[in-house]
Amino acid sequence: MSNIQDSAEDGTLQRRIAGTMLPGFEGVELPAWVERRLREGMGGVCLFATNIGTPDQLRSLTAAIRRANPNAVIAIDEEGGDVTRLHHSTGSPFPGNAVLGRINDLQLTHDIAYRVGQELRVAGCTVTFAPDVDINSNPDNPVIGTRSFGVATDLVSAHSHAWVRGVQRAGIAASAKHFPGHGDTAQDSHLALPVIDRSLAQLHERELKPFRAAIEAGTQTIMTSHILLPQIDRDTPATFSSRILQGILREELGFEGVIVTDALDMAGASATTGIPEAAVRALVAGCDLLCIGTANSDEQMGEILDHVTEALRAGRLDATRLAEATRRLEALSRWGDSVLSEQDPEPVTVDTAAIINSFEVRDDVTLPRILDGGQRVHVVVCEGVPNIAVGPLPWGPQAELEALRATGSHPWPHLTLYTVWAREELPSFAEIGREDTVIVVGQNNHRHETNRAVIEGLRATRQNTLVVEMGWPSADRSYADVATFGASRLVGRALVEMLRGDNLP
Repeated sequence: MSNIQDSAEDGTLQRRIAGTMLPGFEGVELPAWVERRLREGMGGVCLFATNIGTPDQLRSLTAAIRRANPNAVIAIDEEGGDVTRLHHSTGSPFPGNAVLGRINDLQLTHDIAYRVGQELRVAGCTVTFAPDVDINSNPDNPVIGTRSFGVATDLVSAHSHAWVRGVQRAGIAASAKHFPGHGDTAQDSHLALPVIDRSLAQLHERELKPFRAAIEAGTQTIMTSHILLPQIDRDTPATFSSRILQGILREELGFEGVIVTDALDMAGASATTGIPEAAVRALVAGCDLLCIGTANSDEQMGEILDHVTEALRAGRLDATRLAEATRRLEALSRWGDSVLSEQDPEPVTVDTAAIINSFEVRDDVTLPRILDGGQRVHVVVCEGVPNIAVGPLPWGPQAELEALRATGSHPWPHLTLYTVWAREELPSFAEIGREDTVIVVGQNNHRHETNRAVIEGLRATRQNTLVVEMGWPSADRSYADVATFGASRLVGRALVEMLRGDNLP
């Protein structure tokens, strides 16, 4: 069977095409068009922050998805740290990968992942697009950073293994990403096509080892990356390269589970071809499940399905390739149904002292001990343009401070909180006295002009200025007196405790 004209079972092939599709949609209720397409065999949906209101609402939404298609993949980007969908309104209660890598307690990493999995299981999800197993070997990486466990290959591999085991113990399929490794880039594949000029031998020595560890741990899915590796495949990004997906991932690494694309609406995937053609290329290369993107529409899905159908008729896509994808997706559904898990999430205690001890403090920096004795404290938050993968959400100490303020308590009664937005005119900070304590908080300070200008201006005029980097610091640490390697609300709480004088490293 080479194309759709060779088969009398056109309806079966149409359902198989639909079964590879994983769109996103807007709103907290299931749109009629999504429900209809799920009943017609669409593979599932990917949930985003815009789909999540209350826990009860989310459970109702996922139940509606499963009623329309009991085998639907209900996927979500829940990494347990800076990337969170479940906790987008409050900030994540988990430390995140880079902090876990610095604490370097494999049992803790397993337990955090298990807790994330339990929350997702209760919510009705089936797959999390996590863990991020990229090695963040480039400190200027604009899209990975603190989503990575670190820069050491063996450490990243060990924690990737532990995270996969933990989340899948809860019955949620893991998705190790972004194959074959997005850590050594200085571009964001949401916006461009990054190039990594590494040989196959070099990949095996570094980037591929965490994927091997995830496969050994039993990861049910692996997500591709929209990056170009010219020494492996000169002209074709990884998502569309059979040399990379079939030759390396399937044959060399022995992965037998579901290959899922990163979102096809990203520039690195479809800027030159459009999403329908990207869908065909991904299926031909060996992908089984196509993450289409966010805010997709019925019309858009129709165009994609028609284009893939035409590729089958023309013989560009073989029906046997489609059948392989179907078998793997059916196996994924059976796996999820077979895993038993407690339905009430277990508490996982994360010692904030361990988080504080994972912070990096420059040797020439004396930490202020900001007690409640009346000294004036000014926290200046540099809000950048959110990374597309992360999205807008509460982060850092301000998330914790606002929560404390709402309960009527506050660690610093004399605190003033400022927010400086990227590309807006900088305030004068005239009300800040020269001897007041100033804490500047930002993410990836060295990469943002506004952050650098705020830091340089305050350092030059206010003698008690402490700069906190809650992203991934530059190699020279020039804009990081304290580097936390994470910006979740929990990490923000640990930072507040440290600045109060609690658990000083």
